[in-house]
Amino acid sequence: MVSPIQHRQRLLNELDRLERLIAEGDPSGELRLERADLLARLGRDTDAKEAYIALLAVMPSHFRLLNNLGTLLDGLGYTSAARTLYREAVKHHPGHPTGLINLGTSLQKAREFEEARTHFAAALALDPDSIEANRGMAYTLAGQGDEAAARPYREKGFRQRPTLIRPYRGDAAPIELLVLSSSAGGAVPILQHVDDRLFATTVLFVDFADPTVPLPPHRLIFNAIGDADLAAAALQDASALAARSTAPVINRPEAVRVTGRADNAERLAGIRGLITPKMAMLPRTSLSNAAAMLAGRGIAFPCLLRSPGFHTGHHFVRVERPEDLAAAAAELPGEVLIAIEYLDASGTDGKIRKYRVMMIDHALYPLHAAVSHDWKVHYFTADMAENAAHRSEDERFITAMEEVLTQDQRRTLADIEKALGLDYGGIDFGIDRAGNLLLFEANATMVVNPVDSDPRWTYRRAPVQQVMDAIHALLHDRAAQGTS
Repeated sequence: MVSPIQHRQRLLNELDRLERLIAEGDPSGELRLERADLLARLGRDTDAKEAYIALLAVMPSHFRLLNNLGTLLDGLGYTSAARTLYREAVKHHPGHPTGLINLGTSLQKAREFEEARTHFAAALALDPDSIEANRGMAYTLAGQGDEAAARPYREKGFRQRPTLIRPYRGDAAPIELLVLSSSAGGAVPILQHVDDRLFATTVLFVDFADPTVPLPPHRLIFNAIGDADLAAAALQDASALAARSTAPVINRPEAVRVTGRADNAERLAGIRGLITPKMAMLPRTSLSNAAAMLAGRGIAFPCLLRSPGFHTGHHFVRVERPEDLAAAAAELPGEVLIAIEYLDASGTDGKIRKYRVMMIDHALYPLHAAVSHDWKVHYFTADMAENAAHRSEDERFITAMEEVLTQDQRRTLADIEKALGLDYGGIDFGIDRAGNLLLFEANATMVVNPVDSDPRWTYRRAPVQQVMDAIHALLHDRAAQGTS
């Protein structure tokens, strides 16, 4: 077997050879494209990006250039630019399955499900057995709430190959990382924080893993199954798999399994300074007497109704009156819905504020304060980009949380963190006019995205980088425990 050092040396030798040939002339750009691909494989992302971009003027419709530059930018967090390149690749090469799959995947992650579905369907028409296209279609249909339609694609996409191996681009012996995931979704987006020049990562989809097959080589396990409402069965599978290893486990499945919305509302209710909403599970078959059931649980109207397993405000509505319940439920997917007491987080100015604090290795890091006039607050759809005053509130929270939250409120957050016991997760909360924290959500599914290049978000760069640095430190520290 070729060692990482030997493999890297071969790539460097090939790079030297290409650069000598390029010096003799490369009018077509093909040699320079090979060089850009090599730079990307070597982990020299900035050099690779510059090399690819320079070639756009020479070969603007070349499939490999458009696709590989898109893949590089996507990995660096420039998802919108990557999607533009994937569109160009599909426009010029509509019969290339890889281009269709990459564009579909980008759209699916952006929750543009209808267009994603079109591209995955086109890819499957070209190659019905494509594992990537079947997986993408399964995720897309599940995102639309059509679990029955997603199931056969999921079976075809994961049954024969329940793993995903990320290329390793380091020059020394790697840290072998095993990520436990679920084919149904609900995963922590941890891979964007894993440096592929340090970690050799294998993703194992636990719901399709053969329990008789040895686990992939690993020094560290990260359980990325974060949604206890969506993936309860997968978390049980993950517990059994993790029990077969002596490696450190980040976010043990047993801890994640009890972080469903209803579980959290019940077990965190006793924390001083925290108000958790009353909740009730509503099978569709019980909707005819749902109003009486909710009244018996102390849930008044308006109340909230949502489908389990969805986030960022999707399949989540406010129901003003009992007589509106049936119509609201008809718009939501799933056989069981969650009715949630509406907690009023409006300030004296009528605005709603939703705060997010990340929990990384048992420390708290402020991530954002979203300000909106709408009850359904999500940072990227709130009134932030066009409102300097709201951004100023966000900046004050993430740079001086101790000035925004009282000592008692910070103690309440610390008590929530301790009760949850997660290595990686987040808390979404509001504050009522009496100063109590209002629990919206607390689990492992929270996303930490790179900061957009727009200068309006410059103030966010250092605080968000601090969170990312904490994630990197968590991975490295736990991996070191696996070698001690």
